[in-house]
Amino acid sequence: MLRRSAFRLPRHPASVGIARLRVRDHLAVWGHTGPAEALDTAILLVSELATNAVRHGPVREREFEVAVTVLADGSCFIEVSDAASAEPEVKVPYPAEDENGRGLHLVDALAEAWGVWQRGRYGKTVWALVRS
Repeated sequence: MLRRSAFRLPRHPASVGIARLRVRDHLAVWGHTGPAEALDTAILLVSELATNAVRHGPVREREFEVAVTVLADGSCFIEVSDAASAEPEVKVPYPAEDENGRGLHLVDALAEAWGVWQRGRYGKTVWALVRS
């Protein structure tokens, strides 16, 4: 692991844009040298995972956590944690007019790998790996 940053944000729609900006800023400060396409993919995945945390997190939850790690090979490892224990599901197939469920299709299509870690009574972490 070369660099890791984690931060908490309010469970509010405006936090999705803040998560994107903070991850982009962290990667820039760290001198992330991966291809621009990999950086754009990482930012898009942060957006989708943060959106899921905001939309589907428990009502009582006030915050969610975002973490980004740049690995030795330049890959980005993204984690978004919330207090919900239910695993996200990829709806297959999804109707073209249904906006819900598309985010995980993007994650599945763009990430090298992704998955969910259960954290017991503390909820779950959804992670995604973006190769550079």
